[in-house]
Amino acid sequence: MSEANTVQTQVAARLDRLPWSRWHTLVILALGVTWVLDGIEVAIAGNIADALTTPETGLGFSAGQVGTATGIYIAGACTGALFFSYLTDRFGRRKLFLVTLAVYLVFSVLTAFSWDFFSFVVFRFLAGMGIGGEYSAIYSAIDEMIPARVRGQLALFVSGTYWAGAILASLMTVVLLNPDVIDQFYGWRVAFALGAVLALGILLVRRYVPESPRWLMTHGQVDEAERVVGEIEDEVRQSTGREELPPVDEGPITIEQRGGIGFGLVARAMFQMYPVRTVLGLVLMSSQAFLYNAIFFTAGLVLGEFFGVPSGSIPYYLIFFALGNLLGPLLLGRLFDRVGRRPMISGCYAIAGALMALSAYLFYQDVITATTQTALWVALFFFASAAASAAYLTVSEVFPMEIRAMAIALFYAIGTALGGITGPVVFGQLIGTGDRGTLLIGYLVAAGLMILAALVELVIGVKAERRSLEDVAAPLTAIRQETGVATP
Repeated sequence: MSEANTVQTQVAARLDRLPWSRWHTLVILALGVTWVLDGIEVAIAGNIADALTTPETGLGFSAGQVGTATGIYIAGACTGALFFSYLTDRFGRRKLFLVTLAVYLVFSVLTAFSWDFFSFVVFRFLAGMGIGGEYSAIYSAIDEMIPARVRGQLALFVSGTYWAGAILASLMTVVLLNPDVIDQFYGWRVAFALGAVLALGILLVRRYVPESPRWLMTHGQVDEAERVVGEIEDEVRQSTGREELPPVDEGPITIEQRGGIGFGLVARAMFQMYPVRTVLGLVLMSSQAFLYNAIFFTAGLVLGEFFGVPSGSIPYYLIFFALGNLLGPLLLGRLFDRVGRRPMISGCYAIAGALMALSAYLFYQDVITATTQTALWVALFFFASAAASAAYLTVSEVFPMEIRAMAIALFYAIGTALGGITGPVVFGQLIGTGDRGTLLIGYLVAAGLMILAALVELVIGVKAERRSLEDVAAPLTAIRQETGVATP
């Protein structure tokens, strides 16, 4: 390899040593809103699940169709994650987080105009593609622009805002599902349209977020990366009032300038260089996806079918459910950087699994009310929410820079396909039987998967807390200083 194709850079170290500033807050708000939007989408679907089975909404789905529609939305998210992730790694984070949000916006609006089951699931699939594409572009960009010392808690905070969206959606649907306020033919349609209005506002804000300097650095645009970092440093100085920024503690890394990364190198990195991390990511993602999508997407059906809660009252219960999910990452997030990834992730998965088993047993015994069931869900998902957020954090930080978006997408797609698509479909059918014993089996499977994931994390989890991304996984274009050979 010619030395002319290599360059030394401190872009990564310069980003990691920056103090928190107004610029970082803008990045978190502009990009992290993805989770708010997904929370709105999913919560609306959960809140209106029971209502969609009534003819007054203009649809009149069966319980099985509601579960199938949810599975199709998640299938769209998986498809979008895979499709857009390749473009994200090839063409940059910024271009794609603008495109994917626009896709979500358009088809979320069109969902509001659905006239039958077919049109509903088609629009939901395409809106899901936009959200799925968002995951890889957004997580990559946030991880690559946030200082290493706070990467864990900020990632959990961003994931936790999903539940802020869920709470917002629940508050909206309390009004929109009330027949005394709005005709039920229009109420659920207005709910989907309001989510698109928020997306439009955020699309305008995102224009001010730059391309990831780390992406530029590893894709043959080192000069541009240095320029962007310089502008970020100027913003930080101005907003913090500091004349001098902290010194750069780490030395430069040597990068082999390449225009793109092929699928062969991606496969080699994931299955030859990091096979243990690949197993870890699949286990963490699939187990939490099954638990979440099985329970949350069908919570409205459970409350309606087994506890007799009216459709218009279900959002009140789900607001508290969402609140527990929101508080988990917010209150526990700092510990993931201080105590460490391995003990916190394994602990949260284990506690969530144990509470799931307890909740399932009490439900089967028919000794709890709708209020008690919701309280158990709140406690359960306080820990499960932090666990799920940590799963996304894990797959976003333990693989090399050049394949980060594709790794996130692959794990999201496979994990969600295994747990997220099958969960709502299977549980929709189980709920349709009206038999608590049958549903108990599904709940216990979800609990067992979470406890298994806790054991896997305890054994092979990665200690990534307070370490730079390049230290956790060296870029594929980095050069080993001792040999002068690219890795790999």
